[in-house]
Amino acid sequence: MTSSAPRRLAYDDASPTDRMTSDCRAVAEALRRPAPSLRFEDYPREVSKPTIEVSDAAARLAAALHLHLD
Repeated sequence: MTSSAPRRLAYDDASPTDRMTSDCRAVAEALRRPAPSLRFEDYPREVSKPTIEVSDAAARLAAALHLHLD
């Protein structure tokens, strides 16, 4: 069974060859960069959580809506 739909290309027909060449060079440069580390030792062991300040007005509004901000 053959399809009469046109094949989809990576670039549209109007793309100039210098654009395709520069895209290929950019990809090649990105592939030369080292990948980020996956080693456990390269990341901090304890990361503190950010603190959130709840104003009195927000606490009153939450209480009026029966939300619990603990």
